[in-house]
Amino acid sequence: MDAAGVLAFLDAVQTAGDQELHSVALLRHGRVFARGWWEPYGPDDATLMYSLSKSFTSTALGFAVAEGLVTLDDKVVDRLRPDGEVGPRTAAMTLRDLAAMASGHHADTLDDPRVRDAADPALGFLSIEPESDPGTVFAYNNPATYTLGAVLQSVTGTTLTAYLRPRLFEPLGITPGWWDQRPAGRDIAFTGLHLTTEALVRFGQLYLDGGVYAGRQVLPEGWTATALALHTPNPAEPNPDWSQGYSFQFWRGRHGTVRGDGAYGQFVVLLPEQDAVLVATGGTENMQGVLDAAWAHLLPAFDAPTSTEADAALAERLEHLEIATDRPDPLADRAADELRVVDVREADGGWTLTLEEAGRTYTVAVGRQGWPRTDLAVADGWGVLVAAHGTDAGDGAALDVVLVESPHRLRVLTGPAGSSVTWHTTPLWRPTIASLATPRPRA
Repeated sequence: MDAAGVLAFLDAVQTAGDQELHSVALLRHGRVFARGWWEPYGPDDATLMYSLSKSFTSTALGFAVAEGLVTLDDKVVDRLRPDGEVGPRTAAMTLRDLAAMASGHHADTLDDPRVRDAADPALGFLSIEPESDPGTVFAYNNPATYTLGAVLQSVTGTTLTAYLRPRLFEPLGITPGWWDQRPAGRDIAFTGLHLTTEALVRFGQLYLDGGVYAGRQVLPEGWTATALALHTPNPAEPNPDWSQGYSFQFWRGRHGTVRGDGAYGQFVVLLPEQDAVLVATGGTENMQGVLDAAWAHLLPAFDAPTSTEADAALAERLEHLEIATDRPDPLADRAADELRVVDVREADGGWTLTLEEAGRTYTVAVGRQGWPRTDLAVADGWGVLVAAHGTDAGDGAALDVVLVESPHRLRVLTGPAGSSVTWHTTPLWRPTIASLATPRPRA
């Protein structure tokens, strides 16, 4: 592997302006070639994976099928038994259809009030009759995955996290972070799982190696071939790496790749032809741009001539990564309407920032030279871990508050005219600090 290609990939992302990485790992033949974290993110941070969570729900499906708890052709209504009559297409919908994003609906139903406002979103989903027969059309549909997760948690009698713990997490040596729940006691399935970069590395290598890890068959025999196969064509998707077809909660990509991914740049990319795995976490809305940079610079680096100079330069680069706070930020233009700056005052080595959100007050330590961390108490037993850094800016200051258990950060600008707070990538669904809280200590 030519380290110069990896350096070129990092340069391309850094100079793009609308792309940002928080961690990266590249493996070849089961060995780590490059790995690093952009400060303030670090190896121990279990970060929100957004829709990369779906690939773990798919994995739970594989175990449940192997254990005879379900079959792929089980009718969803036979497992969840909704109240009242359902339409013929809903009645025909199978677990296979849910896993393949082929429920027959033509669009995501997440914002439909029958799902959004339901006490049980899975039953709300089943009240929406698909426009086409299940198995015939692709539509990326978050409640389909939620409903698949609801079935799995019903038949296993436990959460997805608890079910996967002895089957997947423990064999891989992974300590899972929190999986967001709705209602309480039910892991959301389509989003909400928090994991470290190292956990993603082991998960990706497991799937690349056919379910074998450290010489042990961890996944059911044959599941990787089933899960990663092309199940639903989707040529109408607008981005090239999202229009190559859909597997079971994994995307097919260009260059023979398959990947799990999540909003704002959470990636586990399998490159079978190169026997490689690319893992990245980040904060970007241009996810296609990150993949374009990978194809342009990483693919030519496989089996290319190497140099000790490039190897040394890459090692040095990976030891001194830090997110950019000193350039115009095209994403930091969304006012954090729920947040108000109460106070900013000079403190030893930086500032003390006080924010108010929905009646809660958060006090954040902000460093000039580093990224001090503060665990913000959101509610009894719940918190949000932040790291903050600032610089003087004219007659005020520019402060960046990174929510390290997520891809998100806040930018606070202060000055004689007052203060403003904006999001760099806005949390999906509920743009608040409190919406990103996780249990203390984690379950």
